[in-house]
Amino acid sequence: MAYLFHENELPKLVSTVPGRERIFFVSKEISNINHMLAGVMHYKKGAASPYHMHKNCEHFYFIMEGQATVESEEGVTKVGPGDMIFIPAEEKHRLRATEPLFYFEFQAPNRFQTTILDGTPDDLLWEKIDGKVWVQS
Repeated sequence: MAYLFHENELPKLVSTVPGRERIFFVSKEISNINHMLAGVMHYKKGAASPYHMHKNCEHFYFIMEGQATVESEEGVTKVGPGDMIFIPAEEKHRLRATEPLFYFEFQAPNRFQTTILDGTPDDLLWEKIDGKVWVQS
């Protein structure tokens, strides 16, 4: 049986540092899958993740709308719709929206530790706003 859901009906995580929203549609809470995370992110213009790294976690960003820069040890690269960014485990990185940004994010495995290299502990705090999880079809 298929499950249908819209991002507006799913639990949302809103960053305590303004400008970022995360909506997972694959997680232990929603789909009882604990070995990966997948969802969409919305950044307001100027919003950015802290410069950070994830131990034991690789992830992908697929930019659907907007423009951003990805910062790594190699420098800063502009990205936009259609670009996919692969972040290897332990790669230092930051994503910054240069205009409103909408992208898909996939992380695996879902057993990782984030280390902030430039930012504050508040950069990792998210307020959960419950949604209607899903509707079976």
